[in-house]
Amino acid sequence: MNESLATAPRVGMVSLGCPKALVDSERILTQLRSDGYALSGDYAGADVVIVNTCGFLDSAKAESLEAIGEAIAENGRVIVTGCMGHEADAIRARFPAVLAVTGPQQYDQVVSAVHDAAPPVRSAYIDLVPDAGLKLTPRHYGYIKISEGCNHICAFCIIPDLRGRLVSRPPAAIVREAAALVKSGAKELLVISQDTSAYGVDLKHATSALGGVERRAHITDLARALGSLGAWVRLHYVYPYPHVDDLMPLMVQGLVLPYLDIPFQHAAPAVLKAMKRPANEAKVLERIAKWRGLVPDLAIRSTFIVGFPGETEADFQYLLDWLQHAQIDRAGCFKYEAVDGARANALPGAVPEAVKEERWHRFMAVQAAISEARLAQKIGRTIDVLIDEVDDEGGASGRSKYDAPEIDGMVHLRDCGGVAPGDIIAATIEDADETDLFGVPA
Repeated sequence: MNESLATAPRVGMVSLGCPKALVDSERILTQLRSDGYALSGDYAGADVVIVNTCGFLDSAKAESLEAIGEAIAENGRVIVTGCMGHEADAIRARFPAVLAVTGPQQYDQVVSAVHDAAPPVRSAYIDLVPDAGLKLTPRHYGYIKISEGCNHICAFCIIPDLRGRLVSRPPAAIVREAAALVKSGAKELLVISQDTSAYGVDLKHATSALGGVERRAHITDLARALGSLGAWVRLHYVYPYPHVDDLMPLMVQGLVLPYLDIPFQHAAPAVLKAMKRPANEAKVLERIAKWRGLVPDLAIRSTFIVGFPGETEADFQYLLDWLQHAQIDRAGCFKYEAVDGARANALPGAVPEAVKEERWHRFMAVQAAISEARLAQKIGRTIDVLIDEVDDEGGASGRSKYDAPEIDGMVHLRDCGGVAPGDIIAATIEDADETDLFGVPA
């Protein structure tokens, strides 16, 4: 007798914010898929829609509220989670039709809310999940979140209030997850957290066992273990603590990519002090020079804030001069926003919006010139490129070891028919602009 399969309820996901939130969305979807749910790529096909929100800046909150409103208008059955979940009353006041509101990292509550909204249909035929879990990134790269929360008390940031203090995952669990990703086809592992350099501090760098090997909860040990898996390992959100120096030998050995994402935020001592950030900017310049002496190809990306309360023209010019000395390869810049709950809101010396705008343009012009000059140094060289996209005309685009997905530049290639996303090929660089490289297969 033929037995028809039950129809699985379908879940839609709108994931906003940083890669750390993307990993949260992947965890939620992985659990729901194991519970028998199918995924929907549009509102019309979903029995319920999850909106994973960002609440770091007011502009991000506005985007999140807009996404909630769109999901309600297009589908009507909406569950809200993520950083804005701490503002449940405000969300419910604006969107009374929302089915449930949960905060960040509350995976069980989200799954429970989905179960209530669209009860699961259990079936051994449809409760199938890949070993690496469900991913919202292309198969050839994946994010690995090594910890939650942060112990810093930066004046402009509310992340510790939203996500709590540092909580590190055991190293064995991280390596196990990474190995599953590599086995499923990942060629690049992107290590993320709120403070990657502080990994394991809360665990007092305790060890955990995997395959009979004891691994210490420390970023140097973890990076070495991840590098042994054979994929590119890219480190994000690295604070320049002294032990970051110990990562340089791993880059020389090829275990970790010659790339550091370091959120400097500013350089002027007075501004750093007001931000409650480490203020020894001269020492940082010395360490950057030391790192590049050991790893000449080291690419550094960073983020900065202009228009912080009390920032003077002299402070801003100090930042521009510092950029010239530091020669940051890639940099993003934000105009300061007074986020609800941030300690910086009480500081005097608010910078007018017009001045923030003007400084932002000046910053970006200086950084664009630096980036263009540093990329020009790669013309004529042959470098490895991880292919992200191919077209029908023999062209392809990918990234070098010096470029993270979404936030950095691309390497655009001609005459490379036959390659596929996930391939790593050698390419000779023929040209460059302020963001991208252009070349041909070697």
